[in-house]
Amino acid sequence: MNTEQLKETIKADLYRYSGETSSKAFLRIFFKKPGFRYTYFMRKCSFYKENGSKTKILFFKFFLARYKMKYGFSIPFECKIGKGLYLGHFGNVVVNGRSVIGRNFNIGQGVTIGQVNRGKNKGVPHIGDRVWVGPNAVIVGGIRIGNGALIGPGAYVNFDVPDNAVVIGNPGNIISFKGTEGYVRRTVSEE
Repeated sequence: MNTEQLKETIKADLYRYSGETSSKAFLRIFFKKPGFRYTYFMRKCSFYKENGSKTKILFFKFFLARYKMKYGFSIPFECKIGKGLYLGHFGNVVVNGRSVIGRNFNIGQGVTIGQVNRGKNKGVPHIGDRVWVGPNAVIVGGIRIGNGALIGPGAYVNFDVPDNAVVIGNPGNIISFKGTEGYVRRTVSEE
């Protein structure tokens, strides 16, 4: 990732919160939305880790650690997350650092995206584009969540979920294929 790609990724994240990408919107959302603030420092840490600036990464890691403690987000900067991340509410969000997450991802409070260490689903989740994960949902194991899937509040998912599936319950059940229409707004394009 180069500097221009970093700027575009941060603009895409900002767009998900405000529907605009101006400097004024950046300042307003940065100081108003903890999810965007955390995402900003996470993106910066990831960029400087790749591009080898030890002093800059220390600076951004300091703030990332501060906001991790303050807001309860535990999303490592090593995690591969596409453009347009939206953290709806702060509080107890845990994502395994080896997870792979697509573009336009919405995540609610209390969500865990974790690893399974044994059995047929050993590994970490791979989550597609335009996925909405509701509060207190748990997604675990080497599974795939398809594009446009909606994981309902409190759902426990340890199985592959096809595109546009709606999953609810513990254990999770697919109840329809209506997807995230109306849930994932202000999406960013593939570019």
